Amino acid sequence: MWTIPTLMTLARIVAIPLIVGLFYLPIETEQRNLWATVMFVVFALTDWLDGYLARKLNQSSAFGAFLDPVADKFLVCASLLVLVQLGRADVLVALIIIGREIAISALREWMAQIGASRSVAVHVLGKLKTTVQMVAIPFLLFDGMLFGVIDTALWGLVLIWLAGVLTVWSMVYYLQKAWPDIVRHAK
Repeated sequence: MWTIPTLMTLARIVAIPLIVGLFYLPIETEQRNLWATVMFVVFALTDWLDGYLARKLNQSSAFGAFLDPVADKFLVCASLLVLVQLGRADVLVALIIIGREIAISALREWMAQIGASRSVAVHVLGKLKTTVQMVAIPFLLFDGMLFGVIDTALWGLVLIWLAGVLTVWSMVYYLQKAWPDIVRHAK
């Protein structure tokens, strides 16, 4: 259970209070933004790395498979709440993203219970949504000019709304795929 990939996944969960806590420290805004951005990027990259290592080292586990998406959702949701509090993300887009994560997680759990997990298997649309989120959030955390040319506040805002659209689109996709099983088992 305590494999390198699982420990990396747990590190993402531990990162949440560290990232949130940065915004309560009496340090300059630019420093706080930079550190929060670096931490988010590093811990977000562990999502890819822990999956790669689990496969490469043959350390995949049911616990790791359960914990990995939970850690991702916690990290994204906590970061979105911070961004809403800071006025860098609209509460509507945060509710769309967080609501979808809850709804699709519940749908996947129910589909697993009725033996229909394949109808809600991860799709490229969900991966695209996640990728856009994972670029938008650090841009919004940074909230400044990157390399003197990229306005991360502007691009982060555009990308978070694009993530919101992709979030709705992917949710509709998963619900359509699951609908026949939902109807069959709802009786």
